[in-house]
Amino acid sequence: MKGKLPTVLILIVLYFVSTGVSFAIFKYTGTGSPISSIPAPSDVNPGSGFKVDQTLPKTEACPLNGKLYTTQEKAVWETRRPMGVMMENSTEARPHSGLSKADIVYEAVAEGGITRFMGIFYCGVAENTEFAPVRSARTYFVDWISEYATNPLYVHVGGGNCSRDQASGKCTSDPRAQAIEQMDNYGWRGVNGNDMDQMGLNFPICYRNPDRLDHPVATEHQMVCQSELLFNEAQKRGWTNVDAKGAEWSKTFTPWKFTTEAKETDRGTVTDISMYFWKGYTDYEASWHYDSTTNHYLRSTGGKAHYDKDASVQLSAKNVVVQFSKETGPVDEHKHLLYQTTGTGDALFFQNGQVVEGKWSKKTRTSRTIFTDSKGKEIIFVPGSIWIEIIPDGNKITY
Repeated sequence: MKGKLPTVLILIVLYFVSTGVSFAIFKYTGTGSPISSIPAPSDVNPGSGFKVDQTLPKTEACPLNGKLYTTQEKAVWETRRPMGVMMENSTEARPHSGLSKADIVYEAVAEGGITRFMGIFYCGVAENTEFAPVRSARTYFVDWISEYATNPLYVHVGGGNCSRDQASGKCTSDPRAQAIEQMDNYGWRGVNGNDMDQMGLNFPICYRNPDRLDHPVATEHQMVCQSELLFNEAQKRGWTNVDAKGAEWSKTFTPWKFTTEAKETDRGTVTDISMYFWKGYTDYEASWHYDSTTNHYLRSTGGKAHYDKDASVQLSAKNVVVQFSKETGPVDEHKHLLYQTTGTGDALFFQNGQVVEGKWSKKTRTSRTIFTDSKGKEIIFVPGSIWIEIIPDGNKITY
């Protein structure tokens, strides 16, 4: 009819308007990917299905935490570079998936007293591992992952960024908390970069799974990623064990020092460690119970044993590091926080049922954090998983 647009044309216009608005919302808020229907989890093929032969002797030391693995696993990790994965710790999003396979774990408050984890995955994920719930980047975690290669892989869902006021167009977030812009400046988000923001990844590498847990959760708690598919995608992009100039990441990496663990008769009696991040936020308090028989520290959070959902094991560590750091903020209306990552500060080291007082130091963003005792001698870790708890200066640790 004259003077009216055809129905098909109207629908096309509406489609592009709506998708454009959706893109703008997710581009500037950093809240995650648009909600869409997804195949059932049973339809997700994580990759080759490689399985480690556990009957093989464990003779190969992981360069990140000294733990011994098989030659099969070493052959896998030597083709890769370390991968940092952001995981949230909201109470409704628990239990987590994948943290038990991390070589090293960092924990610090993201905002509102709620802590967030960054697992460093390299040696322990030869077999496919599901990571969940994956969440957004924060600038201080970017500083810590920066010491694991010139261009370490970094998996997250958006992050702190220049959120703009609609009226003025000005940033409403503090520049110091703009992790996305900082990664741009570091060259991480370019062709030769290393950033693995979920917003640039397709299903089934990462996807929202509303049925992962036995209770409903909000959309922001549903992101799942598959380790093997992440590493495969990195390889397709040329992000392997060598950088864009052909240099192996391990050649410039400074490993910590490791020794054999103490005999059971030589282990200490410091059996319980308790810490809080923000006073009164009991759901996020962390505690560790030392088992002298296995020489492991068993983790609880919010007063409950902290389990890995898929591995069906309580999370544990061979070494627990308490790294005291200056906390600044919130620094903007988005409640972003800042933690001191360079310079020096106090630290406590728990291993073999004993505690050592000391210091941490990190010269620059890309420098390796070095841990020393009260006499300035570098800490020698027990081979195995290392948890680094970032605690605000002045907080009391009970042990």
